Amino acid sequence: MIPRVRRIVAVCALGAALTACGGAGGQRPAPAGSPAPTSPTPTRPPLLAPGPGGLTPVFEHGPRTPDKVVALTFDADMTADQGPRAASGEHFDNPGLIGALRALKVPATVFMTGRWAEQYPAQARSLGRDPQFEVANHSWSHYAFTDDCYGLPTVAADRMRADVQRAYASFRRAGVPNPMPYFRFPGGCYDRRALRALNGLGVTAVQWDVVSGDAFATDADAVVRQVLDGVKPGSVVVMHCTRSAAPTTERVVRTVVPELRGRGYRFVKVSELIGRSGGHR
Repeated sequence: MIPRVRRIVAVCALGAALTACGGAGGQRPAPAGSPAPTSPTPTRPPLLAPGPGGLTPVFEHGPRTPDKVVALTFDADMTADQGPRAASGEHFDNPGLIGALRALKVPATVFMTGRWAEQYPAQARSLGRDPQFEVANHSWSHYAFTDDCYGLPTVAADRMRADVQRAYASFRRAGVPNPMPYFRFPGGCYDRRALRALNGLGVTAVQWDVVSGDAFATDADAVVRQVLDGVKPGSVVVMHCTRSAAPTTERVVRTVVPELRGRGYRFVKVSELIGRSGGHR
C-alpha cells in the first residue's frame, strides 16, 4: 500500500520524461530468471535504457505533450503472512473493479505480487490473457527494498533479485502467458542499492506521478478529487485492486474515467507511455 508519494532517489534522467496489464504481445523477451512465454506475441514491449553504471532505469510518467493520454495502474498487493487472512475470508482481490474497467473499456496495467497470483491464479490468468490489461511485477513478497518504508518488512539486498524472479515464476504457474518486464517497488521505495541489485534482470522500474490516495480510504469523493487534480498529459496514476485495503477504488474508477474522457483524455497502458518516452524495442 502507498499512503503518500515517496521519492527516494531519482537516478535515470531521460530528458523531460522519466516516468508505467497483459496485452497482446513475436515473443516478448522475459526478464532474466523469468520463465519463457507460453505463446507468441507480435511485438516486444518497450524498455528504457539502463542508467549510469548499468543501473535499472526508472520511469515516472510519459512526455508532457498536448496529446492527452494517461495510464491507470493498479497494485495487487499480498504478502505471504496474509495467506491465513485470505483463507478466513478477507478479500485481497477486487473482481468488481476489474469488471468495471472491462465494462468501461479502460486499458490498464496491474502490478501483481507473486503471492497474489498464487492466491488468485484464475484471476491472474484471466488478466494475463486479456489484451485490455498488462500484468507486471510487484515482487513476490511485497517486502520493502529499502529500510524505513512505511513499516514494511525488508528483503535483504542479496535476496532482492530472487524475489523478483520468484514473482515471475508464480505468474507462469498461474498461467499468465506474457508478463511485462516492468517492476514496481513495494511502497514505491528504492535507492541505488536496490537499483544495482536488479541490474541485468532486464526490467524497467515503474513509479508514478499521481497518487490516488485510495489505500485504506473510505471517502471515494476525496480520492476522485485527488486524481482529477493531479492528472496531466502522460501521467501514471497509482491505485490498488485489493478490496480489504482499498474499498473505494471501484467507485473512484467509475467516476474518474468518464470525467477524464470528458476532458479529452485517452487511457493507455504503461507500455505505450514508455514507448512514447523513447523506450527501445
